[in-house]
Amino acid sequence: MYISEKAKSISPSTTLAIDAKFKQMKADGIDVVGFGAGEPDFDTPQYIKDAAIKAINEGKTKYTPAAGTVELRKAICKKLKDENGLDYTFDQIVVSNGAKHSLVNAFQAILNPGDEVIIPAPFWVSYPEMVKLADGVPVILQTTEEDEFKFTAEAFKAAINDKTRALVLNSPSNPTGMVYTKEELSAIAKVAIENNIYVISDEIYEHLVYEGEVTSIAAICPEMKDLTIIINGVSKTYAMTGWRIGYSAAPAPIAKVMSNIQSHATSNPNSIAQAATVAALSGGQDEIAVMKKAFRERRDYMVERINAIEGVSCLKPQGAFYVLMNISALKGRYIGDTLIGSSDDFANALLERAKVALVPCSGFGNDNFVRWSYATSMENIKEGIDRVENFIKLTH
Repeated sequence: MYISEKAKSISPSTTLAIDAKFKQMKADGIDVVGFGAGEPDFDTPQYIKDAAIKAINEGKTKYTPAAGTVELRKAICKKLKDENGLDYTFDQIVVSNGAKHSLVNAFQAILNPGDEVIIPAPFWVSYPEMVKLADGVPVILQTTEEDEFKFTAEAFKAAINDKTRALVLNSPSNPTGMVYTKEELSAIAKVAIENNIYVISDEIYEHLVYEGEVTSIAAICPEMKDLTIIINGVSKTYAMTGWRIGYSAAPAPIAKVMSNIQSHATSNPNSIAQAATVAALSGGQDEIAVMKKAFRERRDYMVERINAIEGVSCLKPQGAFYVLMNISALKGRYIGDTLIGSSDDFANALLERAKVALVPCSGFGNDNFVRWSYATSMENIKEGIDRVENFIKLTH
């Protein structure tokens, strides 16, 4: 049996793998607590669901333009203008089947075989695999906990060579939750402009920021906007993960290529979900505020509790809904007869023995951490942390 060598080089998602195992255990009736999913535990707001029902009743069930309806793309332009201070025309917007699909389109549009993409670590698990699917080469730029998992303009510049095509920038970040300041982005933009490097700016968590403000690197200056491909969507902000609507904003030539690629791969995203997204972007922000308040309370509780457990620690993230727990002090210790040699060992033992699902960060570029998601109830968070605390007490 012949299988593409490129396809065989693609690693499975550790996030989805741990979540699938958790869901199977739960379906089998096992009392398991999960912190793996990267999706809000809130329901989609009713006004958005009503817009979808209205779209069905009005027969909006046919093909749309491959890049999305003009109505939705204009609504995205308005959002970018009102919230980010960025001027785009609707032909610069491509609506896709989730932000993940938008990222795949972007890498396909700008990379030739052997082109390098700088990806700061810890990173979202899919970035390197997407680059490889586009025949690119992921180049990992390590960051440290001491620097809040943020790279500097100097480190970025040092990683550039004549094969460098793009930088992936994710702020607020999955998995770290950290947010780059406007000053930090300005320094990064200066390097990108001087070296003519594209920036793939993944801004999917932009509304989930709990301290300070979030800035799009495209808003730093016109020259940076011309080198930026913004990736965003409605999954996290509006609890619409299953609706699968993401979008990109890019210079017109790149947007055209991305639209062409999508037209052959999937055609348009779901027509009903597009109509619902128009309502989401045009609606009020009250439900977002309620969700953010809950996330902030959960984050604060989780961070305080984790830092009170001997042997582990974490930073307080400024955005998204993740906490990275440092388990480096547990490596080389045993739980029962299981040696903890990696984050995978820790996560697997925790799931089997304590029935708690955390995501190992081996697939995120730093094996000293596991990721918690606080997009779950406070009840689950309290129970899960209690179990983890008791589990760690058993290590020796």
